[in-house]
Amino acid sequence: MSDIVNNSKARRDFHILATYEAGLVLKGTEVKSIRGGRVQIGDAFARVEKGQVWLYNSYIDEYSFGTHDNHAPKAPRKLLLNKAEIRKIEGLAAIKGNALFPVSLYWKGSRVKVTLCVGHGKAEYDKREDIKTREAEREMRRATTTFRRS
Repeated sequence: MSDIVNNSKARRDFHILATYEAGLVLKGTEVKSIRGGRVQIGDAFARVEKGQVWLYNSYIDEYSFGTHDNHAPKAPRKLLLNKAEIRKIEGLAAIKGNALFPVSLYWKGSRVKVTLCVGHGKAEYDKREDIKTREAEREMRRATTTFRRS
């Protein structure tokens, strides 16, 4: 599993309630652009529509050697999940304040997979609290590593 791209804002701005692994329905030119690393998921989100999950606002750049059959960069892309997972996601995403968004895009063998999360937005004080705990842990690690070397 090698990461293609990560959505760093997702973990900072949301409390993650559940994660799912989903496949993506892609064209050949989209896969070639992804292999070149020309993809962004920072502003992407997902929706459940008519029993299917769709990924919106993900940007996959046009393949430079593509022909007239090249793909649209911001086209909605279907996510592949089983029915039970879709029902769970639909129930969680329907709760007010919850959002459905991608966290990472990665290769699993020759397939492109996306880690899809259901999360609840963090308040500003939650973000500050996370920063405080991260700084405290960093200071403790520094203190223990310098103590061991002496």
